Amino acid sequence: MCRANEESEPSGAEHEVGTDAAFTALLEDSAEELYESAPCGYLSTLMDGTIAKINATLLDWLGLQRAAVVGCMRFADLLTVGGKLYHETHFAPLLRMQGELRGIALEMKTADGGRLPVLVSSMVKHGSEGEPLLIRTTLFDASDRRAYEEELLRRRQEAEQARAEAERARTEAEEARRQAETGRTRLADALAVLQQSLVPAFLPAVPGLETAVYYHAASAEHLGGDFYDLFPVDGKRWAFFLGDVCGKGPQAAALTSLTRYTLRTAALHDPEPATALTTLNAVLHERYAAGGDPRYCTCIFGIVEPTAETGHATVRLASGGHPPALVLRADGHADFLPTPGGLLVGILPTAPFVTTETILAPGETMLLYTDGLTEARTGPTRDHLYGDDALHAFATTHAPATPQQAITALTGLLESFGDGLDDDTALLALGAPTTHHTRTDPAMNPPR
Repeated sequence: MCRANEESEPSGAEHEVGTDAAFTALLEDSAEELYESAPCGYLSTLMDGTIAKINATLLDWLGLQRAAVVGCMRFADLLTVGGKLYHETHFAPLLRMQGELRGIALEMKTADGGRLPVLVSSMVKHGSEGEPLLIRTTLFDASDRRAYEEELLRRRQEAEQARAEAERARTEAEEARRQAETGRTRLADALAVLQQSLVPAFLPAVPGLETAVYYHAASAEHLGGDFYDLFPVDGKRWAFFLGDVCGKGPQAAALTSLTRYTLRTAALHDPEPATALTTLNAVLHERYAAGGDPRYCTCIFGIVEPTAETGHATVRLASGGHPPALVLRADGHADFLPTPGGLLVGILPTAPFVTTETILAPGETMLLYTDGLTEARTGPTRDHLYGDDALHAFATTHAPATPQQAITALTGLLESFGDGLDDDTALLALGAPTTHHTRTDPAMNPPR
């Protein structure tokens, strides 16, 4: 029988948290607070998970009636079998311990038997004496992300299949060889388009900040896994990230797409760098590790806020197993920026990430890079890695430098490696200009 229709007294844990107090707190909510027709779902539950309030948006998504849900179902009852298991073993215990969770990926079931992927954020509301009363939850529809991933994977599988067919056709007659050559050219074009879709075509202009970027693709026949992005989160702050997913080919491309989408969504929800990486870790672990196919990435994520009055730029960033950022200071020296505590993203169900902060004074540049740079093979026999020490020395030689000057110098360095550079390499540089009148030219040094 639904809770709303029960007349018996509550018992056990329900009595201890104060059911009457919880309902009183719920009655304080206004229609505006529940955002009845908001583009995202809202619900409030008692501490045992029983749904006490739910907005029309979420009911429409699930195809349910309010009378069948409120007081009759628990939040876990709205989830798929896998979602319910994750909720009971991870989500609910963490929420009880931390009091708040943000951007957790779960999957809900609809009345017609379908599945609805969502990003869930929950917060425990406490009474005047600190006792937990109820849980308020916000849900964002992630269906578009899922459809995009599946379509992207399908297109890459088709491209790989086309390449295999073209390779077999090379051994046939002259006409077949000509057809195979045409097919391979078409494939290369398709892969190039797909590769470009995984990174922005150009960087947006950021007031009070100079930027530059470079992407080296190690092979025209395989989709790489390096990625980067730069985008606004509000009127003053900009989010940026750079990373590298495991593997190559269609699966790596799908992982790259999921990573970029998740970080963008997480940054708009909560731009704290450590929080964004925590959200990404939860999404990747839920998507891959829980299914027996663990996949991971390294990533460095940051927020930059230029200050027009001083010309300085405040940078907050966190790292998940990624090489540290390198800062070229205005006084002519360079140093790595420590980002402690970051594990590979997606390996463990929970991973610690720490946000660190630095200030870029006018004329100073911060460089992010993937390990293709430091793991380039050098020497006559190509049996030595370029390494962190050589990169630090190279940066010190060129400091101070603008972002474009730093990227130009590093592009020349990459070209000097020749066939020793056998991995994709992404470079992203951000800098505070020496004057307050600065620009970012999207046409300068575009990705290739």
